[in-house]
Amino acid sequence: MESHKNNLINNIKSNLSKYGSRSSDFDLNPDMAFNQNSNFLEASVLIPVLTFKKNLEILLTKRSINLKNHPGQIAFPGGKKENFDISPIETALRETEEEVGLSRHLVEIIASLPTHKTATGFIIKPYIGIISQPFEETLRCGEVDEVFTMPFDHILNGENFSIQTRKWNGTQRKYYVIPYGPYYVWGATARILLNLSQALSR
Repeated sequence: MESHKNNLINNIKSNLSKYGSRSSDFDLNPDMAFNQNSNFLEASVLIPVLTFKKNLEILLTKRSINLKNHPGQIAFPGGKKENFDISPIETALRETEEEVGLSRHLVEIIASLPTHKTATGFIIKPYIGIISQPFEETLRCGEVDEVFTMPFDHILNGENFSIQTRKWNGTQRKYYVIPYGPYYVWGATARILLNLSQALSR
């Protein structure tokens, strides 16, 4: 089991260093009424891969229903870049520590994924971080309602991803989903997970 885990981690490191295909909410919705050339707000997220578990797991959050942007949705820990952040990695680590209590000193950044543009005006840079020891979860009140983990193998199975449609701003919009148990993971989070899955299948 430990050998399988180490092989997968090495696969992540080697494959992601060569993977460079950007994505966006507009890939499935080229006619979406949004100026794709406008100034997007920079944001960074961390994809925490927990290696201290029996099997590799990815930590995800459920955002508070009271938030202005993406309320109640499943997301990676992270957020908008602030002026005092010296780098996108700093944004991801700072926001993760603030949201779920994961100290940056426990995170080993091993790779990054291509950026993803959202229809709500953000350009997200995802970073893969290895978490090799347990930590005490401290959720930020009013921002994160819950944290949970998804087995890494779940995203490696392409059949778990699908495309669905719903009405958004008066028009039909397509988006990726990857359900897991009671959690409905969709939109940018699902698309970033698909990027990770596709990168590892190459």
